[in-house]
Amino acid sequence: MSLPRARYDWTRDELARLLDGEPRYRVDQIWQGLHEHGSEPGEWTNLPKALRARLEADLPRALRAVTESVSDDGQTVKWLWALADGRMIETVLMRYPDRATVCVSSQAGCAMACGFCATGQAGFDRNLSVGEIVEQVVMARRSAAASGQRLSNIVFMGMGEPFANYDRTWESVRRIHDDIGIGARHLTLSTVGIVPGIRRLAAADLPVNLAVSLHLANDAERDVLVPINRRYPLDLLAEACRDYVDATHRRLSFEWALIHDVNDTDRHARELADYARPLGAHVNLIPLNPTPGYQVRGTPPRRVREFADLLRSLGINATVRRTRGTDIDAACGQLRAAHATG
Repeated sequence: MSLPRARYDWTRDELARLLDGEPRYRVDQIWQGLHEHGSEPGEWTNLPKALRARLEADLPRALRAVTESVSDDGQTVKWLWALADGRMIETVLMRYPDRATVCVSSQAGCAMACGFCATGQAGFDRNLSVGEIVEQVVMARRSAAASGQRLSNIVFMGMGEPFANYDRTWESVRRIHDDIGIGARHLTLSTVGIVPGIRRLAAADLPVNLAVSLHLANDAERDVLVPINRRYPLDLLAEACRDYVDATHRRLSFEWALIHDVNDTDRHARELADYARPLGAHVNLIPLNPTPGYQVRGTPPRRVREFADLLRSLGINATVRRTRGTDIDAACGQLRAAHATG
């Protein structure tokens, strides 16, 4: 199926060809309207009315809102978007007192099959286009601005594995950096451990942040929970992470979803510390959101604190991330799954 070309899928050169016969400066005006202002073609009053009407038709939106859920006294907003082919993806905006962060999807579905993840349970549909990724950022920035907040951070931690869609993910990173104007230090790519993608990131020309969804630090157990570990075991992953740190001089982060009696024992903490310490990695501890189909619960709060304290006593910089939006199915894939079964 050939999808219609959405507005953020167009490059400057392609827009120039679309606008053949118009003054050359029109391309700059449209590019600024899209990326700097995030506005609609009908709002571009610096363009003739007839051209605005034409662009409304030629530059359709990629995302159609199916649901918008709000939680945490308005501090967390989650959108379920329908794409042109009917596939659905999710985007989460997290507001803080001094900033806002958006978590974007890079794929519709995911093929990584991590057992505790609602997206992984649903399987893989397709990669997102550059425009489908960028438009999530633009819509989140618009929502943040409406509340007087600045969108300052982008995390690729939504649906999908960014490094399984590397080329389009990276082009969207370039667009977000160069044209929307969010610096590399405020962009974070997350991976479950796709070693070739980490190596490409280490060689890239923008020093964006890397977060590895680790969850276990021994191969026997990680092979089961995170199946891609069978292809890229922990020794290979550590080697690629070391190359990334050496090349970018950026701090590496490990994400660790704390799952009761699965990865929250003292032994697991010591294994994590031994793995993270040589890499100078920061550890983000995330109590697991309840996931339908995965009948294991998140680690209780007291044990979360004990686990974090043990890591710190072992020399690891560990942060417990506040769980957001549990009541609106804010974990990856949950809102889409709820909509599909509702």
